[in-house]
Amino acid sequence: MAHRPFVPWPAKVLRTPAAPVEAVTDETRAIWDEMLEAMYAMPGVGLAAPQLGISLRLAVVDAGDQTAPIRMANPEVLHASIKTNDHQEASPNLPGAFAWITRPRAVTVAFLDETGARKEQDFVGLWATSVQHQIDHLNGKMYFDHLSKLKRDMLIKKARK
Repeated sequence: MAHRPFVPWPAKVLRTPAAPVEAVTDETRAIWDEMLEAMYAMPGVGLAAPQLGISLRLAVVDAGDQTAPIRMANPEVLHASIKTNDHQEASPNLPGAFAWITRPRAVTVAFLDETGARKEQDFVGLWATSVQHQIDHLNGKMYFDHLSKLKRDMLIKKARK
């Protein structure tokens, strides 16, 4: 199955908060499957639905050391650690650009899982970074919004070349 193309920044869908998912359905699961295909094709460790032009609060994450990827609907951070990590972040929506971003090292996230059940899960390290990155997308933010205006402008200028 081919996935939808990545929406190029600065498309409106990337700057608009995504709509909540009312219930996890077969359609929701099909979107998650498409998102996973797109994420693995990048390759990447996470993807949010708006990146494919789908304005729903859906995300997938697979940072590699667990048995299966995590599928999330309506994810929200309940708790974030004081300790931080720096990770290099990028997006297929703005190819050719990346930046070092500082985020909480660990987060506790509530979300609806693939069965529609509410779940709370702790994420650490790269998993935590990716989950926070995807939640930013769902809120209409990009990773470079965490940079100073000067660094953000330089990154966007470089990506446009």
